[in-house]
Amino acid sequence: MSRLTVGNIFKVTVALLFFPFMPLLVLMIGVRRSNWKVILEGGLYVALVLAAVALPGNAAQFILSFFVVLGLIAVAGMRSYMLRDLWLHPRTRGPQVMPQQAGAPAQPGTATTPPEDLSSALAWSAALAKRNRSRLPSEAYVSILETCQTLDAVIDAETRQPLGDPQFEYELSATVRDYLPSVLQSYVAIPPKMLETKQASGRTPNEELAEQLQLLAGQAETLHASRHRRTSAELTNTGNFLRERFGHRQGGFDFGIK
Repeated sequence: MSRLTVGNIFKVTVALLFFPFMPLLVLMIGVRRSNWKVILEGGLYVALVLAAVALPGNAAQFILSFFVVLGLIAVAGMRSYMLRDLWLHPRTRGPQVMPQQAGAPAQPGTATTPPEDLSSALAWSAALAKRNRSRLPSEAYVSILETCQTLDAVIDAETRQPLGDPQFEYELSATVRDYLPSVLQSYVAIPPKMLETKQASGRTPNEELAEQLQLLAGQAETLHASRHRRTSAELTNTGNFLRERFGHRQGGFDFGIK
């Protein structure tokens, strides 16, 4: 997806104009996203830059400090690019059921966009589906609620113990905040009498909805499996370490007691 937006252009321009503060940018990205790994990394860069600048000495040491700082700025710049998913938001286009009809009425008494918080955004989509239960095919309604349950489990696990994986965070955020709400909003905006009318794609809106909900359900299951597979791997790694570290002490300690 394209990241060529006015906001991103402004962010990159400011970052380039103030390139000596690249280490601070990494720290700010971590703070903004509450990512402790990035916070620690950015804090380390800033601390090393301050230590190099404060280092007293002769001309040779000054030149050495200069190149150390320059190297840290370059490393921080590369890391800022690698972490672009956390601060340069793509122009997302959620899957569309069909172009919205001109003059189609909006849902009364509801917000037109989901909240920023993942749990709230997911609850927003579930509430939209429940309000329009009578318009949704029964299979589609069940599929939406099951997908919301799967995504809710992923969000809960990520809240309790974040993986710190920018790509995983982006895919989860896009699915919850963009793709699922977009499918639901597009469908409920279609007049009921047109739900069985074939569109340019050769399929009806009901057929499009069924296919796209199936894709979203698959994405939710993929995120769920990926999240818990990594957690299981971490548990296994911890177990391997404990067996290697303490496995030879199966007899225990007598603490000098006879």
